[in-house]
Amino acid sequence: MNKKILIVEDEKNIVDILKFNLKKEGFDTIEAHDGEQGLELAINQKPDLILLDIMLPKMDGFTVCRKIRQSLSTPILMLTAKEEEVDKVLGLELGADDYITKPFSPRELMARVKANIRRTALSEVQPSNTESIMKIGNLEIDFERYEIKNDNTTIELTLREFELVKFLALSQGQVFSREVLLEKVWGYEYYGDVRTVDVTVRRIREKLEKNPSEPEYIITKRGVGYFFKKVG
Repeated sequence: MNKKILIVEDEKNIVDILKFNLKKEGFDTIEAHDGEQGLELAINQKPDLILLDIMLPKMDGFTVCRKIRQSLSTPILMLTAKEEEVDKVLGLELGADDYITKPFSPRELMARVKANIRRTALSEVQPSNTESIMKIGNLEIDFERYEIKNDNTTIELTLREFELVKFLALSQGQVFSREVLLEKVWGYEYYGDVRTVDVTVRRIREKLEKNPSEPEYIITKRGVGYFFKKVG
């Protein structure tokens, strides 16, 4: 069965471009032309990925994203005509997996769509050489349940946030650049804004750390990237 992509976009010419390129790559598509319809289709159809515009009639993309995240972990790729940092950061903070700025090239679009779907598929397969539960300090990471507890309190993370914690935790003490994290966690070898990594790390720290400004777990290596500190 082909993967199903939900397009939530009110500009017909953009919808047509998206449909053409997605179907050419073997994806099925469903469409919504306003935010309310997009939310309804997302909940009822449960697509494999959502392409979500920010500027929409009836309900803006930020609100749609927030409401979807209350019940679904489906990858969300935000579409924006703006280069403003605040729009991108807000989308990521509301649970979007990434963003792409219009106008975009079909090659870049498909690279991001495939990468997000591939990462979701890989996340459903538990490596046989990995223990199902890892304990680090006060954290308990359950790889099978995709759940993290801090002092026995469950922490709500998005799929991408969990994947980043998992990747870093499995390589405690090893420093990874933002570019490598984009490749390994997001699946982007050539495309992707490294600020995506920074925003995701910040969100994780706000959820995991007692004092996010002085993190105990995910540490910044200035000028290089991030690493998960070895905690006894």
